[in-house]
Amino acid sequence: MSSEPISSAYVAADQHASAQGVSERITLYDGRKAPVRLHILIVGCGLGGLAAAHCLAQAGHKITLIEAAHAIGEVGAGIQVTPNVTRLLRRWGLGDAVERIAVRPEAIVFRRYATGERVGYTKWGENMEEFGASYYHIHRADFHKLLFDLAAPSMTLRLKSTVVAVDPEAPSLTLASGEVIHGDLILGADGVKSYVQQVVLGRVNPAQPTGDAAYRAIIPTSVMLEDPELRPFVETPEMTAWMGPGTHLMAYNIRAKKEFNMVLLHPDDGSVESWTAEGSAEKMREDFKDYEPRVQKLLQHVNSTLKWRLMDRQPLEKWVHSSGRVALLGDACHPMLPYRAQGAAMAIEDAAVLGNLFSRLTHPSQIGPLLHAYEGLRLRRTANTQASSRLNQRIFHLPDGPAQEARDADMRAAMELEFRLLAGEHLDVSLEGSHNQWADRKKNAEQFGYDADAAVDRWWAEVGEKEIAPLGQQQAIKVNGRL
Repeated sequence: MSSEPISSAYVAADQHASAQGVSERITLYDGRKAPVRLHILIVGCGLGGLAAAHCLAQAGHKITLIEAAHAIGEVGAGIQVTPNVTRLLRRWGLGDAVERIAVRPEAIVFRRYATGERVGYTKWGENMEEFGASYYHIHRADFHKLLFDLAAPSMTLRLKSTVVAVDPEAPSLTLASGEVIHGDLILGADGVKSYVQQVVLGRVNPAQPTGDAAYRAIIPTSVMLEDPELRPFVETPEMTAWMGPGTHLMAYNIRAKKEFNMVLLHPDDGSVESWTAEGSAEKMREDFKDYEPRVQKLLQHVNSTLKWRLMDRQPLEKWVHSSGRVALLGDACHPMLPYRAQGAAMAIEDAAVLGNLFSRLTHPSQIGPLLHAYEGLRLRRTANTQASSRLNQRIFHLPDGPAQEARDADMRAAMELEFRLLAGEHLDVSLEGSHNQWADRKKNAEQFGYDADAAVDRWWAEVGEKEIAPLGQQQAIKVNGRL
C-alpha cells in the first residue's frame, strides 16, 4: 500500500536484511482485530514509527505514515537489541532475519582507558536467554529495513511531507504543500525535535545540553583480523567499554562480524544535535589520544565519522493531548541518552503496547481512554530507563581519583563473583546497586525481562475489561436506541 516505490524509497542496507512477506504470515494479539477500523496518521518513519505502523496495522487499523525525508533509510551506526525487544521481534516473525545479520555478544567488558586493564565483566551470550530472548548487536540501517519490510504492506507511505500544523480536534495534519490529511488518531513519532510534542504540551519544550557529544564510526573487521592485537575483538565478540575522565568508548561487532562499530563519548565542543553531521576523524583521534595503544590502532582505521551533541529532556507531564486524539511515542516523549542502549527499545515497546491496546477498540469513544492507558503503562518505565541512562553517564566519566578507584573496585568485585558463578559455584548474589548496571540482577530482570504484550494483557484483565470495554458496549446500546 506504499505510495512510493520501495526500490526508490529505501537507502542501502545489508542484502540479508530482508523481511518481505513476513507480516503476511504472522498473527498477533491472538488473532484479535479491532471491530472499528481507525485511520491512524503516524508522523515519523524511524524505528518507533515503523514499529507502531506494523503493530497498529496488525490490530486492524488503516495506517498513513508521514515522513519529511525524501528517502527512507538510516545512518551508519550500530544499535543494541536487548531481550525486551528481541522477544517482540521473534513474535513479529523476525527471529531468523535478525540471526542472519546480527552478532550475539558474549559479554560486556569494562576497561581502564589508558592501560586497557579489565575492571568489569558480565557474561551475556546464552545467559541472556534466562529473560526469554537474546541480546544482539545490529546495524541500525539493517534494523530499520526489517521494520520497514514488516510495515510496508499495510501502510501508505508519504515521503517529502513536512508537517507544519496539527489540528488535534479534527484531527488533521497540514503539510508544507498546503495539503490537509484527516484521520481518526495522530501519533507523533517524530523524534527528539518533535513538532507534535509542542502540540501535545501546548508549549515548546527545549532540550538541555548534557555536556557530552559523540563520535560514531565503523571500520571493517577484515583489517582487525590482520592485527594480532585487534583480532580478539572480532574472534570473541564482546561489548567493550573503555572508561576515561569525561569520556568513554563503546565498541562491538555488527553485520555478522563483518564490521566493528565504535561510539566515542567526549565533552561537547560545539557539535550539533543531529544524527548525520560529519565529524573530523583527526579531531576524534586527538580527543582520545590518551587511550591505550589498541584504541589508537582502531582509530587509525577510521576515515570518516559522524558526530552529534547529546541533549536531554526530563520526563514529560503528559503524552496525550486533551482532545484524546493525539499522542506521542519514542524519542518524541522520552529521549534516551545512549548509555543504557534502550532508546530504540523503549520506542518499540511503546509501539507494541499501542498495537495490543488498540486491537481491543470497539467504539471511537474508547480512543482517548486507550491512549491514557498507554501513557499510564509506559510513563514510569521509560522515566526509570532514562534515569538509568543518566546514571551511567556519571559512572563512566569519573575523573581519575578516589571516586574512580572506588568504582573500579566495585566493578572488580562484581567481576570476581561473575567468574565464580561461571565456574559453577552456587552463590546467592544480586549485586544490586553495582556500578556495572549489567551486573545488577534486579535491574536486568526489570529491564530485559519486560514483555510489552504481557503488560497490556495483565492491565486489560485487571482494569481495561472493567473500565474501557463497557464504554463500547454503552455506545452500542445508545446507537440501538435503548438508552
